[in-house]
Formats: sequence, structure tokens, C-alpha cells
Amino acid sequence: MKNVHKLTEGALLLAAFAVLMLMTLYIPVLGMVSNLFLALPFIMFAAKNDRKSSIVFFVGALLISFIVGTVLALPLTLLYGLTGIVLGDFIREKKSRISGYIAGTFAFLMITILTYAASVTFFNIDIIKESIQAIKLSMDQSKEMLDALGQTVDPKMMEQFEKGIDMLETLVPSIFVMASILIVLIIELISFPIAKRFGIEIPNWTPFRELQLPKSLLWYYLGVLIASLFFNPEEGTFWYTALINLAFVLQFFMVLQGLSLIYYFSYQKGYPKALPIIITVLTFLVPFFLSIVRILGIIDLGFDFRKRISERK
Repeated sequence: MKNVHKLTEGALLLAAFAVLMLMTLYIPVLGMVSNLFLALPFIMFAAKNDRKSSIVFFVGALLISFIVGTVLALPLTLLYGLTGIVLGDFIREKKSRISGYIAGTFAFLMITILTYAASVTFFNIDIIKESIQAIKLSMDQSKEMLDALGQTVDPKMMEQFEKGIDMLETLVPSIFVMASILIVLIIELISFPIAKRFGIEIPNWTPFRELQLPKSLLWYYLGVLIASLFFNPEEGTFWYTALINLAFVLQFFMVLQGLSLIYYFSYQKGYPKALPIIITVLTFLVPFFLSIVRILGIIDLGFDFRKRISERK
């Protein structure tokens, strides 16, 4: 009887996955939203069944995606399917929300990198380079239009734009990481409340104000800064790309720690809840605020600033 129920549930979830896949592939505007729900059937099945059953379910989803969307649908199934199974498995194992989130992000990132590598190696399609070339072409066309209209373009501004595009190309690895972090967070925010309505027990997040990143991140960050100052690798080399990307990702974590400290301080002082939210928005809009918050994160990791706040209270 249990196997019959499992088969019925699996069939229903595969049918739901097929509908979502069709919407994603063939309905342009709606597909941008429906693709974020693709992981939901996998999360729900993996949360209730063992890993062997989840693998069988995943293979079934691959076959369905090939039927409804040909080979083009397989990368989407790999990406959202494996991520969903990882998230669901961590729910079934009753592990913490943060550990499941980290594992899901890692799975999403690895599949993204492998898919990108496969598209470049086997199909000679480099989406990143093509996108950057399209941006450069658009800039050149805009400049030509302005020249034709008799409008002069500030050379310094054009130089800044070109440097920004070059930096964007350098930061591709970091963009992959940040995109994975953001997309898996969105998947959780969308899928977990729905899964909860179907009786799946979802672990709660610890409050953001209690976030305490490993102190080792601070040493890594300082090490990267020192290496950048002393070695000063030439632009375009492997070490330049590696240091830039490490610095970018570690700076993001410093900002995250700084925001957590602000939320903690606001909570301890009883300030309105809107205050830290406004500061968060300003942090990502105003470079000055971003620098201040990053410094606060460094101080908090290095000197355990929140402990001093609680002692004073």
C-alpha cells in the first residue's frame, strides 16, 4: 500500500513538473516565473522519500523533460532537479535550514558551471562572451548615433564604461556564485511555504541578527588584500582574476556580517524595525554606506562587537 501511495505521489509530482516545464519553455513571460517553481516537485518528493526513490524520480523527470522539450530542457532539469533533491533531502534528514541552503547553493553552482563548460566545449556557445560582446556593440552603436547627431561623448566616461565591462568579464566566477546564492534563496522563499501546506515540516531560519560568520573569513579577506598589495598581478592573468573574485566574494560576506550587526544593534536598542531595512536598501544603493557596513562587518568578526553591545545592555 505504501508503494502504491509513493507511485501515485511520484506520478502526480512528475505531471506537475511537466506542466511547469512546458510553461517555462513555451510561454515567454510566464516562463520567467514558472522556472523558479521547477524545483518544487523534487523538494516535495525528496522530503518524503529515501535517496534511492529520489534518484528514480529524477531519472523519470529527465525522460519527461526530453519528451516535452527535447535536449534543451535537460539543463533546466539537471539544475533545478538536483538542487531540489538536495534541499528536500536535507529537510527529510531534519538538518538545519542554513546547512540545507548552503548545500543547495553549492549544488546549483556546480551544475551551472558544468552546464556552462559543456555549452562552450561541445556546442561552442559562450553565453557570457556573447552577452559582453552585445553590450560592447550596443555602446559603439550609441556612440555612433550621438556622433551623427553632433553630440560629443566624454572620453573619460567611455573609458569608465569600457573598464566596467572588462571588470564584469573578470568577475564572471563571482557572478556565478552570487547568482546561485540569490536564486536558491528565491527557490526556498517560493517553494517552502507551498511544501509546508502539503504537510512537509520545514525548519525555521535563525533570525538574521544572530548570523555569525566564521572568523576565518576575516583572515582570508586580509590575506587576499595583502596578496593584492604585495604581488600586484598583471591584469588579465590567472592570479589577477583569482584575487579579484576572492576579494569580491569575501567583501560580500563582510557586508552581510555588517548588516547582521546593524539588525542586532537595532533589536537590542528597540529601534523601529523599518530602520535596519532602510539602512539595508541604502547599503546597496549608496557606495558610502556600503563601505561603512563592510567596515562594521570586519570589526564585528575581528573584535566580537555584538558581545560588547550585549554587555553594555
